[in-house]
Amino acid sequence: MAITKYGLGLVAGSWIIFAIFLIFAIFFRQPVPVILAALSFIFSVFNMFFFRDPERVIPENLQAILSPADGRIVKITEVQEHDFFKHKVTRVSIFLSVFNVHVNRVPISGKVEFFSYYRGRFMAAFKDDASVENEQTMIGITGDDGHKVMFKQIAGIIARRIVCDLRAGNRVKAGERMGMIRYGSRADVFFNTDSVDLSVKVGDNVRGGESIIGVFK
Repeated sequence: MAITKYGLGLVAGSWIIFAIFLIFAIFFRQPVPVILAALSFIFSVFNMFFFRDPERVIPENLQAILSPADGRIVKITEVQEHDFFKHKVTRVSIFLSVFNVHVNRVPISGKVEFFSYYRGRFMAAFKDDASVENEQTMIGITGDDGHKVMFKQIAGIIARRIVCDLRAGNRVKAGERMGMIRYGSRADVFFNTDSVDLSVKVGDNVRGGESIIGVFK
């Protein structure tokens, strides 16, 4: 099982802690070190599962908007977007549980024309206000054909560390890895309502870099 580069340090660190507790448990043979060794072992196994990074089959449809994250579609609505589009657009919200793959992927090919990081709150990621209030990055991309997509990496109650490789001026390719949110989160995708035919509905499960959110008309 491949481990993402964004989590190698945490995975290695958790196994080192387990090894230390295991040595103490073997040497002292007391309940507390044994319990700590068992708990650290469970956490280390969970870390390996959480930071897994499976390969994905990227659709060849150049007009497709790919899901930036694994998870479940929890809301599709029209909102006023003030930072990149600066007018009303469609927002598709994806909730990631701790059991989903958390490596994020680029939704369309093009150029990153907008990047912003907001150091916000840590309310539950499935709440609607999380899209505005929580810690987040905002990435706006313009495709070579002029179509625009913005997406957000949004932290949740447990997630306290957003990792993003992208910055304004970067050239990106649809489906490539671009970062992750550690331990539970949400991703929002924004696009012009009239220019996209939706391919998903509320309740659908999607896979980052593989599932199609919508197709440009």
